[in-house]
Amino acid sequence: MTTHLVWFRRDLRLHDNLALAAACRNRAVRVIALYIATPDQWAAHDMAPRQAAFISTQLNVLQTALADKGIPILFHEVADFTASVEIVKSVCTKYGVSRLFYNYQYEINERQRDARVEKLLLDVVCEGFDDSVILPPGAVMTGNHEMYKVFTPFKNAWLKRIKEGIPECVSAPKVRDSGALTSPLTSLTLNYPQQDFDAELFPAEEKQAIAQLRQFCQQAASEYEQQRDYPAIEGTSRLSASLATGGLSPRQCLHRLLAEQSQALEGGVGSVWLNELIWREFYRHLMTWHPALCRHQPFIRWTDRVQWQNNMAHLQAWQTGNTGYPIVDAAMRQLNATGWMHNRLRMITASFLVKDLLIDWRKGERYFMSKLIDGDLAANNGGWQWAASTGTDAAPYFRIFNPTTQGEKFDRDGEFIRQWVPELRDVPGKAIHDPWTWADKAQISLDYPRPIVDHKQARLATLAAYEAARKG
Repeated sequence: MTTHLVWFRRDLRLHDNLALAAACRNRAVRVIALYIATPDQWAAHDMAPRQAAFISTQLNVLQTALADKGIPILFHEVADFTASVEIVKSVCTKYGVSRLFYNYQYEINERQRDARVEKLLLDVVCEGFDDSVILPPGAVMTGNHEMYKVFTPFKNAWLKRIKEGIPECVSAPKVRDSGALTSPLTSLTLNYPQQDFDAELFPAEEKQAIAQLRQFCQQAASEYEQQRDYPAIEGTSRLSASLATGGLSPRQCLHRLLAEQSQALEGGVGSVWLNELIWREFYRHLMTWHPALCRHQPFIRWTDRVQWQNNMAHLQAWQTGNTGYPIVDAAMRQLNATGWMHNRLRMITASFLVKDLLIDWRKGERYFMSKLIDGDLAANNGGWQWAASTGTDAAPYFRIFNPTTQGEKFDRDGEFIRQWVPELRDVPGKAIHDPWTWADKAQISLDYPRPIVDHKQARLATLAAYEAARKG
């Protein structure tokens, strides 16, 4: 009997799964699924315990959904990607697999793993799909057939391609001719540290994630431009975790957005959230074109000469939310407590670590990955290199956020700060953004650290460090 194998990775869903749909196209063939846990590899990649818990829930939901379609899922655990190659080979041999289906991953370790699998499986047809992007890497290039180095020209070219034809979503597979599986299912357990996550904010079940997408596009997408920068407001989609682990596809997001906000492609309502989807595409395409980004190398090479400060006390103060800058501390405490951080705050905290503390951006990148439920190498690396002025960005290195004025602008009344820094709840009004100035005048002692650096002085030191590196 002809057997197809679907190798699930970061695509834990039935709907609009290109590899799964292709494997199931012929109703008569036997289809089996495979998932390989690689805890040592995950640890090397700093995967967050909350993301592990999120994936674990998704995986068990997927097992049930596949069983209803008549597709069993095989679960294996090995240390790393190298060992997973042998697992794929042994499964193909044991079950007489004639075709292997999987969705591409663009990180360099994952690409090398897949290349080894294809080289090893001489008698198996391997079919890969560009599933985690709307347009595949290489589809949006400059006139010289190179990858864009700045977002806006990429976005314009991307929109032009999309207007020529939007990739369709594929349906979930139908029940196999053999019928649904009836044997009881065994819970799949990941041997990796896990932390509880808020399932209301980050639904791991596919149907709930789709409902969350629909609700956002119907309601909040139209107000996204006005509300997205204010962390005290629930103005973002919170879909990033589902996108990072493949519980939703970016095509689903695009189609739902256009169904609810038809002018999004033309710069109308919904276009600002569409920009976020395009940023996601940009960083994925960029990482594929420049694999050195996966190896913690800066896009702008001279920035590797910046003389970073190796101040462990400052790094720890930043990690724990005790820098003496309220908006920074509130943001870091939100990250530590929930595994998520508002996007505006990601920019503020990253800028503070690099441009105020002059600490290597790679330390911040790794810390974020170790905490984020929506950790994604391309997006996280792209965001950190943007903040550190080491990546693809039109703005030069002397863009430095003032953490105090950022707090005043985006959390004017201190509502978000008071939620996460309870030591400052009694500080009145806008004084919360510079609490020690108020406290000293009022002769009040605060149970809160004084600023660990002076922003004005730190800014000058950072500019000098970057200028020295640029001149070589």
